[in-house]
Amino acid sequence: MNIENTKAQMRKGVLEFCILSVLKEKDAYTSEILDTLKSAKLLVVEGTVYPLLTRLKNDGLLTYRWEESTSGPPRKYYGLTEEGKDFLQELSGTWKELSDAVNIITNQN
Repeated sequence: MNIENTKAQMRKGVLEFCILSVLKEKDAYTSEILDTLKSAKLLVVEGTVYPLLTRLKNDGLLTYRWEESTSGPPRKYYGLTEEGKDFLQELSGTWKELSDAVNIITNQN
């Protein structure tokens, strides 16, 4: 079994939750989201994040706006909708339960 594949699958499983959490505090453009994820050691590539942002927007969880940039083309800033905030709150509760359960199981060894 390939450990890198398993690790990648684990990261993918929490990526949506992490992206929504990044946007909880403030709107951000894709590069900021990627930098935040990378600084937390959640290694992702743009090719993974762009389709996920589009899906979250199409699901009504995110909205976006274009903002002019002084250092290049306009930037697309993403933010949570009210539905996205509610969804994130639900995911946070689920994450807490899952995290607690995994910690109980893994600490029994």
